[in-house]
Amino acid sequence: MIAQEEIFGPVLCVIPADDEEDAIALANDTIYGLFAAVFTPDAERARKVARRLRSGSIGHNSRRFDINLAGGGFKQSGIGREGGPDGLLPFLETKTVILDSPPEHP
Repeated sequence: MIAQEEIFGPVLCVIPADDEEDAIALANDTIYGLFAAVFTPDAERARKVARRLRSGSIGHNSRRFDINLAGGGFKQSGIGREGGPDGLLPFLETKTVILDSPPEHP
């Protein structure tokens, strides 16, 4: 089924769903999870549905992109993140220093 493939390009796959629960189950029934979109005029409903989707990025009524935000996928679409502070974390090393007393010059 086309909805279970990771297709790049201007492709829209429309599959009828019985209700919201069925739509969420259909959306999550794939080994990929790069991007999803929730189409509804109700922003609160979009937020609630988005929280249940296993996708790295989720748009509300469109595909949105912001270089300042982390982007990446779930499942076989990858676990890394690019962009934003989350995209920098793999390149940083955390160091903890515990001193007996405060230094003279902070």
